Parts: sequence; structure tokens; C-alpha cells
Amino acid sequence: MAFQTATFGAGCFWGVEWVFRRVPGVIDVVSGYSGGFVENPSYEQVCTDTTGHAEVVQVTFDPEQVSYEQLLEVFWAMHDPTQANRQGPDIGHQYRSIILAHTTEQRTAAEASRARAQERFDRPIATEITDFVAVYPAEGYHQRYYERTGHEPYCHVLPVGVLRELGLVPARGA
Repeated sequence: MAFQTATFGAGCFWGVEWVFRRVPGVIDVVSGYSGGFVENPSYEQVCTDTTGHAEVVQVTFDPEQVSYEQLLEVFWAMHDPTQANRQGPDIGHQYRSIILAHTTEQRTAAEASRARAQERFDRPIATEITDFVAVYPAEGYHQRYYERTGHEPYCHVLPVGVLRELGLVPARGA
């Protein structure tokens, strides 16, 4: 089976990329901009809230190792999807929670997953689900930010227990 692509925005893409890179079955993750109307925007342009874009990651994955539904569960677990246009200290339209569906099947799965996830939150989920149109890779200094800089991730840290629950890492002692 061929690799597939998924695109998610859950706040600052540095942490989102860092989490998805640790999911078994994920082949590659690229930070970028999507969901807006300006072609090939710069980071500076996206930060003005005038491009419509969100900071996103484009995830290439092997569906024989990790399903799109499992990636959705990682997405819901890594951020607070009830916050509109922000995640933690990052505020602005570019930090919104968004799922960009590449296929009708992905859109259906994302909507069903959002309904299931809503049961875990007291406030309404603000995550936008829309069709994927394009992604514009972010500048090189944004790619693999934590790996390149040696900084410890300070956002989007996903407990390994979540990956265990999803069957993506072996149970202890297994």
C-alpha cells in the first residue's frame, strides 16, 4: 500500500511536528502554512493574520503501520481543541485548531472523530475541518526546530501512555 498524507494544525507547528515525528508509522513531517488564500506566504505574512493561513504540519504516513484515525487521536490528545485562535500563550488566527482533509474519507473520519472527542471536553470543540487545497512549506529554520536547536519541547508534549492506548507502542513488559 502507498503512503498517505494528512494535514493538521494545532497551534505552533514546532511542537506539533515534534509529536508526530515520534508516532510509529509516520514517515515524514513538514511544517508549513495552509487554510488561507495567499500563495506561498512567509512566516512574517502569516503572523499578520491577513493571509488566512494556519501553522500546520503535513504528515506522510504508512497506513499499514498507523491509521488516519490513530493520527486523529494523537491530534486531539496533543492540544486543547476548545481554544479558538490560540494554543497556550500563542494567540492569533494562525494558531487555530484545524484539520485539512485530503479525501472524502478523511473528512468523514475527522468529523466522526471530532464528535467522539467532544465527549472528553466540557467546552465546545473549535477545531475547523475543511478540505485540503495546498500547503506551503515553512522556512527552513522552522523545520525540525527542536531537533536542530537542542531546545526541549515546551508545548504539545504527548504522554507515551496515549501512544500505548492507541496501540502504537508496545505495552510495558511486552
